[in-house]
Amino acid sequence: MTRRVSLSNVLHCGVWLAGMLYCTLTIAAEFPPVPGPDAKPFAQAHIVLQLSDGEEAVQSRVLNVANNLVKYYGGPDRVDLEIVAFGPGISLLFADSGQAQRVSSLAASGVRFIACMNTVDTLERTTGTRPKLNSLALPVRAGVAHIVERSNEGYVIVRP
Repeated sequence: MTRRVSLSNVLHCGVWLAGMLYCTLTIAAEFPPVPGPDAKPFAQAHIVLQLSDGEEAVQSRVLNVANNLVKYYGGPDRVDLEIVAFGPGISLLFADSGQAQRVSSLAASGVRFIACMNTVDTLERTTGTRPKLNSLALPVRAGVAHIVERSNEGYVIVRP
C-alpha cells in the first residue's frame, strides 16, 4: 500500500518544524545555561543555598553562610556554591540592594547568584515596574525548578 503525500502536507510539516526549532532556540537564548558541577572539577562539595525570604537579616545570614562555606572548604575552587533567590528573596539581587557589595565580593569568590525570572515577571505585573537586577545575577526561568534540577545533579540544598 502506497501513501500519497501532498506538497501542502510537506510544507505544513516544514513550517511546523521550523517554528519548533525557532521556539527552542529562542528559549535557550533567553537564559544562557548556568554552569554546573563540571565548572568546578576540584570542588569537594556542591551546595545550593535557597533564599525565599525578603528580610534583610535572613539575606545577611545566607551571605554569611556562603562566606563561611568558601572559607571552610579552603577557597572558591574547592566548593561549588549557588544562592538561588526567588519570591521575596529576589530583593537581594536587585541592583539597588543594600547587600550589593557583599554579593559582588562573594561572586568574585566564585559564588553564583541565581535569579528567578518568574518572580521578576510577577513583580512587573503586580507593580507595573520591572525591577533592575544586579548584573552578577544569572537568570533562570523558575528558581524552584532550578533547585530541583540541582538536587537531581547531586547538589546539597540548604535553607539557612
